[in-house]
Amino acid sequence: LPDGYASSLSGLRDELLLAADTVWHGRVVREGLRVALAGPPNAGKSSLLNALAKSDLAIVTDEPGTTRDVREVAIDLDGRLVLLVDMAGIRETDSKAEAEGVRRARDELTRADLVLWLSAPDAESQPDVDTPLLWRIATKSDLGPATGELSISAQTGEGMDQLVERLAHFADAAAGGSSEPALVSRERDAQALREAASALGEAEGHLASFELTAESLRRASQQLERLLGRMDAETVLDRLFLSFCIGK
Repeated sequence: LPDGYASSLSGLRDELLLAADTVWHGRVVREGLRVALAGPPNAGKSSLLNALAKSDLAIVTDEPGTTRDVREVAIDLDGRLVLLVDMAGIRETDSKAEAEGVRRARDELTRADLVLWLSAPDAESQPDVDTPLLWRIATKSDLGPATGELSISAQTGEGMDQLVERLAHFADAAAGGSSEPALVSRERDAQALREAASALGEAEGHLASFELTAESLRRASQQLERLLGRMDAETVLDRLFLSFCIGK
């Protein structure tokens, strides 16, 4: 083998893994940063949505449980696309309609890139979600103190500039900031890169055998071709016969 062949394989494998790790940044650029506005009923989720969107998009009342469905609103924060997700307040309820709204809200929390857990003087609640990225926001500061990392009032505007600035910084970082643009934005593409890297790792371990090394390199090449959308006729026919029952 040529000098440095093993180190070249290792370097290429590391580059593929680094590219695969940018999939989250790429998805945020392509689809936007999903920010869930969560909390108990009457915590000010819809009011915050309207304030951030600068429009009366959501119905706001002092009656808990007004929001039953999930609403997405796209906004621009310093050139970054952010999807605000308003949802039902999370609590135990005997109402079937509200319970379905709570179920949908919990589903949205698993999809969110960032959860803003809202609490208010008249609607305090501990976060009841399993997510690594959660900010606790105290709303309705004009009514009194509440627990949170940041205190805001959608009515008076107190703290809103700080929240918007913090969200804009987070969205920029999630999109990759000033670093090189993400090479992939879909999980299937990232998976192809990881599998190609794995095949290259196997090739490194088989350098004593040309046949095994060549087979590992062939599998790595196939994964990269799949990433680029290149498929030979044999592969197309294999997928066709696996997916459909032909000739019966």
